[in-house]
Amino acid sequence: METIWLGGAEWLAVLRIGLGLWWLESWRHKDKRTWFEGAGIEWAAGVAEKHRWGAVRSGFDVVVKPRAKAMAYVVAYAELALGLGLILGFLTPVALVAGLLLNLLYLVLMIHDWAEQGQNSMMALISVVGLFGMSWQSWSVDSALGLF
Repeated sequence: METIWLGGAEWLAVLRIGLGLWWLESWRHKDKRTWFEGAGIEWAAGVAEKHRWGAVRSGFDVVVKPRAKAMAYVVAYAELALGLGLILGFLTPVALVAGLLLNLLYLVLMIHDWAEQGQNSMMALISVVGLFGMSWQSWSVDSALGLF
């Protein structure tokens, strides 16, 4: 593989780090106080209750709604963990798969919002490329420790 400036492994690391920064920004821009008081989950509940797919409505009601406060923390700190893990390249394959799953969940919930579809589909695509391109080969804690 020929590239300009960096090698293929380094370009994949750039892509991985960029995705990590995107996840970190998803965490950073949240108003944590209102998010943890339930605003984020209330917003998602409103989206879920109008969703045309019954499985999304009932799944949200069974899994998320009874645990709204805990789920607010899970979502926010999952975004933080994904961001840091991808930027540092620590447990990278785990972070890429977890991020892909989170993006797919967001994508399904927000299937009718074109802006969210674009963001989540692009983040999911980068996760797939990072995973199958083994983006932890360069500039990562995984590489330094000989993991994966």
